[in-house]
Amino acid sequence: MKKTPTVRLTVNASGAARAAAQGDIIVVVDVIDMSTTLEAALDAGALAVYGSAPDRATPPVAVDPFVVGRMAGGLAVEKGVGVVLVGEPRVGSDDERLQNMSLTVSGLRKAGAGINAVLPNIGAETPKLGDLRDSVVIAVTSTGGVAFDAAVKAGAPAVLTGTVARTMRKKGPAPARAAAARAIEKAEKTGACITVVAASGNSLEDILAAEYITRLIIETLT
Repeated sequence: MKKTPTVRLTVNASGAARAAAQGDIIVVVDVIDMSTTLEAALDAGALAVYGSAPDRATPPVAVDPFVVGRMAGGLAVEKGVGVVLVGEPRVGSDDERLQNMSLTVSGLRKAGAGINAVLPNIGAETPKLGDLRDSVVIAVTSTGGVAFDAAVKAGAPAVLTGTVARTMRKKGPAPARAAAARAIEKAEKTGACITVVAASGNSLEDILAAEYITRLIIETLT
């Protein structure tokens, strides 16, 4: 008889790291804006999406943006595509955004990947600023990016993202259902349990969205 995976809910990069160390699949929820930006990127045809910690991030758990950059860059090289970096500040120049992601960029360079564009982290509107089709997208952000990075560093078998916000191609419950479906698919392939992470315990929108996605996963599995 097939075992039904356990589904948990937690908060912050520290919660993501603990769940990842237990072998869980991680779903990072950062509604404003990292996970919404990456959902929109997938809608726009991105091949894969990642999150990475900015250079100056100081979370209470280990992160390694160089490793995330190398991982994402390796996939880009394997698939013969470029990388799009998404970062902060939302309002500013590419140079300002690049100043805080040098570790991620170093990982990309080590893998031999090229950078197609550097875009601001503004949610569903981000794909309007550049072509994301057939690209690998990395969101280097101070909340969702850090939680994603911490989960990778702690050894999660897979790190995904999810949102409840409307995107170019999804509205209503569709974004959340897409996140739930991705997590369930990974769980069924790996046999791992799932932990949904509200990227910030101080963000009510993240907590409520993560709870909603968790409930959708449970309803689908039971």
